[in-house]
Amino acid sequence: MNRTLLILLFSTGLFLLSCQKSPDEDLRTGTVKITFKNTVKGNPLVLNTGVYSNSFGEQYNVAKFKYYISNVVMNGTQISAGSSEYYLVDEGNAASLSFSFTAKSQIYSSLSFLLGVDSARNVSGAQTGALDPLNDMFWTWNSGYIMAKLEGTSPQSTVVNNKVEYHIGGFAGTNSVLKNINLTVPSSINVPLNVDPDKTCEIFIEADLDTWWQGAYDLKIAVNPAATHPGALAKNISDNYSNMFKITDVKLY
Repeated sequence: MNRTLLILLFSTGLFLLSCQKSPDEDLRTGTVKITFKNTVKGNPLVLNTGVYSNSFGEQYNVAKFKYYISNVVMNGTQISAGSSEYYLVDEGNAASLSFSFTAKSQIYSSLSFLLGVDSARNVSGAQTGALDPLNDMFWTWNSGYIMAKLEGTSPQSTVVNNKVEYHIGGFAGTNSVLKNINLTVPSSINVPLNVDPDKTCEIFIEADLDTWWQGAYDLKIAVNPAATHPGALAKNISDNYSNMFKITDVKLY
């Protein structure tokens, strides 16, 4: 074998070795932070004092707005397991509008999560943290969790004191309200979901409450001012609000 060929083979070997990832590189992680902004037709949601109008011209205000996020998945891989994968987003608690977790360092193209609490946790008895019944998102040990809650008032409501009460739950059968939400970064955002070691990728998600009234179903407050148990109406409302989420920004720092 001549000298030129030996040099060529040696150089090729070095190049291939340089392209291989070390085991440490495969284990590197970064932080993903998800921040929710609850809105009504693009305007910030303001509890109690904000007055809004749905697509049917019905006015309402909002006193409570909460929903469960769980089973976060990026690029088809579930990020975390155990009690840490359940988050209660509560407009009345500013600290709950963001949560963070660790993810493998790479560029991601999609983000998914379950809107609600999976069936296994609904039948697992007393729990803690976000799933603690003291968070006022649990009916009884048989009925399970309220996946999303909206309370307020409306002049069009026929309920006592003009109340609007939507406690949306039900985790089994045809009236299950569990929703798998799949999001991608819009082309208008020129920032990838790039998770770098020791850095943070913050994903901003807008949740438009106005979708509760209209989408797959037209649901007027005058006709349906309350839904407080599992059933067809709760399922219809969940079909509407499953479209309330979209990624609006990504920041890397």
